[in-house]
Amino acid sequence: MLGALFFAAALTPTLIPRSYLTQGALAGGCFAIGYLTGVLWRRLWHYLELPEPSPRARSMANALAAAGCLLVVIIALGRTAEWQNSIRTVMKMAPVETAHPLKVCAIALLTFVVLLVLGRLFVLVSRFLAGRKGRIIPRKLANVLGVLVAALLFWSIASNVLINTAFNALDSSFRELDALQEPERPQPAGAERTGSSASLVKWKELGRMGRRFVASGPTATEISAVTGKPAQNPVRVYVGLGSRDTAQARARLALEELKRQHGFERRILVVITPTGTGWIDPSAMDTVEYLHHGDVASIAMQYSYLNSPLSLLFQPEYGAEASRALFAEIYGYWTTLPKDKRPKLYLHGLSLGAMNSEKSAELFETIGDPIAGALWSGAPFESRIWRSITANRNPGTPEWLPEFRDGRFVRFMNQNGPTVPADAPWGPMRVVYLQYSSDAITFFAYRDAYQAPAWMNAPRGPDVSPELRWYPVVTMLQLALDMAVATNTPMGYGHVYAPEHYVDAWVAVTDVRDWSADAIAKLKEQLAAKARQTSVDHADDDPDRGG
Repeated sequence: MLGALFFAAALTPTLIPRSYLTQGALAGGCFAIGYLTGVLWRRLWHYLELPEPSPRARSMANALAAAGCLLVVIIALGRTAEWQNSIRTVMKMAPVETAHPLKVCAIALLTFVVLLVLGRLFVLVSRFLAGRKGRIIPRKLANVLGVLVAALLFWSIASNVLINTAFNALDSSFRELDALQEPERPQPAGAERTGSSASLVKWKELGRMGRRFVASGPTATEISAVTGKPAQNPVRVYVGLGSRDTAQARARLALEELKRQHGFERRILVVITPTGTGWIDPSAMDTVEYLHHGDVASIAMQYSYLNSPLSLLFQPEYGAEASRALFAEIYGYWTTLPKDKRPKLYLHGLSLGAMNSEKSAELFETIGDPIAGALWSGAPFESRIWRSITANRNPGTPEWLPEFRDGRFVRFMNQNGPTVPADAPWGPMRVVYLQYSSDAITFFAYRDAYQAPAWMNAPRGPDVSPELRWYPVVTMLQLALDMAVATNTPMGYGHVYAPEHYVDAWVAVTDVRDWSADAIAKLKEQLAAKARQTSVDHADDDPDRGG
């Protein structure tokens, strides 16, 4: 009965549309958890020697429960397409005609059987161990020790054998992918570009993400064609993971390359912390380069080959160490320059890059000579500063778009911009969090297993299904799955941030004043059209979308 209820709850919508494959695996896993809960409850009842119903009453209860479970499952399967379409509607996606209930059931059954076999194997091992110890110690104590030892054994096998083997295989795979030379991105000919023959950073050592970053982006001619004003070629510096052995050595190399390209002579300097793979969102950097007519230098350093979720699980310290080392080098040199001749210094990061970028600058280190600000998009739920500000938001403001005090230090934006008026005064440093209410990477929390999250309260975010409901344990698992597929959404939803929303964020952070409202609207249209066309053209061959 509990398995059927968990199964039905797993079919309800959360933040991201699901395929029948992911829906089936999720429903099967939830059925297994409900089934396990029922088994444990029955055994606890028996262990406490509580009165049990007669065989006749038990048979009648089982028959009624079976009929009720079947009815619940059929109704839930019948509404699955409707529930999924409630998400697709708010994301402006085409509706689906069917949720493939038979395929969902088949995958769920297979998932449940696999988990059931593992559970039965665990029981056999724990009983075997308890039997061995029962000859020496009391039976009940032996049973408890048998379960504990079996749990440690299973955990050890999973973490030390299965997980480490999978991690090493994935790390090797991502490293080989990063080393691939893409023929459509030849080595830059201009001596002023990173990776050129005159550069301190070798083209091959940039890695796949680094080569993509330095070889892309708008040129001065392209910027002028949009703005109608003179422009410069933006400076882009990137140091790959294979350039040097340590984060400190890579950071020093990045600083020297930035100095070689006269990056400190630009008006804007952005220190970027990339995502786990080293990917930098072109929607973010192209935008700020257009807004400032190319008078922008940006610098980034790779710290991992793995994507953000895997980096967060297996290499969380690497990202923090690398972002800290790069900021320390750049900030240390920047503070030696005359204040009236140095660029405004900003931080930027998306996803895991946002969390590590938060860690890069210590308040007490910069309080005497503060940076100009930061733009952090899609900050993960573990981001310390984001979590603290959100928890201490002004009363009455929603968790998905908070207001913090008078908005002079930090503001939150989504698809519709900020809630704080654009002409509200800023303090000496400007921090903007760009986030979508449909981004599970931002709004997941482990406590969702036993407590409904505040972002589900009314009013909800504009891209959250009105059909979403909270269920114990199940909702947390649904959101965990949403994190894994958060980039499988149209641009402007989930964890895929749109250039037109970056425009508003960069205008606020960098205090852009030489653009009219009409010119800003035109820039948004052009960048959005270009980004969406690129997304369509490379939908099948770009595994790095969203980092």
